[in-house]
Amino acid sequence: MAETPGLPARRGALKLLDAVLRRGETLDQAEKAALGGIKGPADRALARAIAGETLRWLTDFDALIDSATKKRLPEDAKPRGVLRLMLAQWLRLGTPPHAVIATALPLLSGGPRRLAHGVFSTLTKREVTLPEAPTLPDAVRMRWGGMAEDIAAGLTDPPEVDLCLKDASETASRAVAMGAGSIVPGHLRMPRGTPIERMPSFEEGAWWVQDFAAQLPARLLGDGGGKRVLDLCAAPGGKTMQLASQGWQVTALDISERRIKLMRDNLARTGLEAEIVNADALAYRPAKAFDALLLDAPCTATGTCRRHPDVLHRIGPRQIEEMVEVQRALIARAIDWLPEGATFNYAVCSLEREEGEEQAAWIDESFDLEPLPITADELPDGIAPTEQGWLRTHPGRLPAAGGLDGFFIARWKK
Repeated sequence: MAETPGLPARRGALKLLDAVLRRGETLDQAEKAALGGIKGPADRALARAIAGETLRWLTDFDALIDSATKKRLPEDAKPRGVLRLMLAQWLRLGTPPHAVIATALPLLSGGPRRLAHGVFSTLTKREVTLPEAPTLPDAVRMRWGGMAEDIAAGLTDPPEVDLCLKDASETASRAVAMGAGSIVPGHLRMPRGTPIERMPSFEEGAWWVQDFAAQLPARLLGDGGGKRVLDLCAAPGGKTMQLASQGWQVTALDISERRIKLMRDNLARTGLEAEIVNADALAYRPAKAFDALLLDAPCTATGTCRRHPDVLHRIGPRQIEEMVEVQRALIARAIDWLPEGATFNYAVCSLEREEGEEQAAWIDESFDLEPLPITADELPDGIAPTEQGWLRTHPGRLPAAGGLDGFFIARWKK
């Protein structure tokens, strides 16, 4: 008997959810095992879209499910998981209810199938709707405090695609040619869903994909003028390419051979140059002095929640504490290499104070460095530095332009 068309994508989406919520994996980590048996890129993309929207709106979907059951379903009950997928398809992806039922209920059997059918039918008859913005999990909302409401407003939809241009002087002409928007010179924003390899001038190497917030740490180092910079934890190379295009002599260090291969490929495609070092930063000893050092440190990456909503559900105090220890070891190591007059930029794509503001305060207290405040005239309209001269971005910033990732950036001079 032939399998229901569309069922493999729903089964794959359910496996992705289980990997994130039960095993704490990222969507990217889970994809190979969960979607390996699915034929065709369209069905794999659909599975990712269903799982992504389920995680983005999970708290609201659970509230709807609980409103239609006499007894609350356990968190890990399979009918709850299937109902979450059903609501994501209906309320977020616009799938007609009859198609949702036909492709989701085969994932269950017996009583659980009847239960899921009954709950979904009740909710469709009520014509339920979602709030204007996703409701954050309680633990996340408490951690993000006063930023939480604004951040949630920026999570409603997956983000568009940001590009960083090799030559900022070409911004206006390439924006017209590619039908793109732009926040500042050197940046383009493309509608999501456009295959990267099919975008104009991809093979030419005129640009690379990089969220606008992720472009700011290197932008804040300014023009290199032939000076030396060490880009720590550099792969897959977005900041390395930025720095090279800004006139720096770049040494790019990373511990991952796989990610370094991606960096080599990106450098080759764009025609930009950098010295690449495959090493553990905690064991590395630079043979020369650098005029600047950029540490975009490993972190919980909660600032990427627009495109990776799994971080809303798998990051907690333990993961944050582990990352803080790694960051402090790297910070101490990097500062030890700074010669007199050198600049140190610290950045993380995290929304957690422990990884951002508290790390900057620790650096101020623990090392003989002079703060180098970030100023408003270095930033686009709509983004301002903090009182301390640090920079905090989050998905609720620049709403008219489509938002940006969450980043923390601070800098000092030796």
